[in-house]
Amino acid sequence: MNSSTRLFISAAALLLATPCPAKDLGTFSAVYPIAEPDSLTELRAKAAKVDWKRHLDREKLSRKVRNFKPSDLKRLPAAARDRAFLSDLSYTLEADIPDGKGGILYPKGYTFNPLEYVRMRRAIVVINGKDRRQVAWFLKSPWFMDVNVMLLLTDGNYFSLGERLKRPVFYANTLIVDRLGLKAVPSVARQQGRYMEVREYAVR
Repeated sequence: MNSSTRLFISAAALLLATPCPAKDLGTFSAVYPIAEPDSLTELRAKAAKVDWKRHLDREKLSRKVRNFKPSDLKRLPAAARDRAFLSDLSYTLEADIPDGKGGILYPKGYTFNPLEYVRMRRAIVVINGKDRRQVAWFLKSPWFMDVNVMLLLTDGNYFSLGERLKRPVFYANTLIVDRLGLKAVPSVARQQGRYMEVREYAVR
């Protein structure tokens, strides 16, 4: 390649690399305005409608959770003496149970005992969480270290006691108390065959 050819190629490359002004080529089809709303504008509009104070008031929500207590708690007296009895959990249907095919699966009045079909491996301990003696009794009992024990309260605060004991704590509502036949606390209920054995302990 001679020097004249190289000079020509260099000049052509320089011309091609030089920016050219934009040119309006005209309109070749119909132009329509954008129908979809701007995403950012739509998000801002929705955010403006949210009650952020209600959603972000975590402290208020936290207090509500910590202080939660069912309205149907059935407070029981402290056990005056040690005693034990068997509780039958048999239940009688108050209405027909349909089979979904136009027939009746279980008729009204049918009685069944759930303990004949399931094995309840957990023991249930029920105490008054406001009674310091009962809480101290539970701490010294063999059930405190048993992870399979379910602790229920007839009174007191489940959250603060759970924090203190470092274990889950629940409430014993009226349905649970009535089904187990509880009359006093502390009580311990465990399955014995087709019955629940309930033991009451007098805390001195």
